[in-house]
Amino acid sequence: MSLLFAPDKLDSVFAALADPTRRAILARLARGEATITELAKPLRVSQPAVSQHIKLLVGAGMVRQRVDGVRRPCRLSSEGLGAADQWLAMLRKGLEANYERLDALLSAMDATEEGTR
Repeated sequence: MSLLFAPDKLDSVFAALADPTRRAILARLARGEATITELAKPLRVSQPAVSQHIKLLVGAGMVRQRVDGVRRPCRLSSEGLGAADQWLAMLRKGLEANYERLDALLSAMDATEEGTR
């Protein structure tokens, strides 16, 4: 399988997901756009701290910001999550192949046992 994602992008995505505050921000953005002020309120962290988290999430390709007058609403972006999803799909495919080999081995063992009875 060719790698459709850049390893450095994948590193930044998982680094971003490692922080519970950033995961909370992503969960909130899954419900729709929000400003830094709106994101900071339920998290009980400062707006500058949320801005730093957003900066990291933007760098990881997981969040986009747009300019709307003086507001800068944030929204989810599929770029970063797509890289993680592709990588996890590769692992799932490997696990499925392992399970198929195990099933084949167990079937062969069952057939051998049936033949010796």
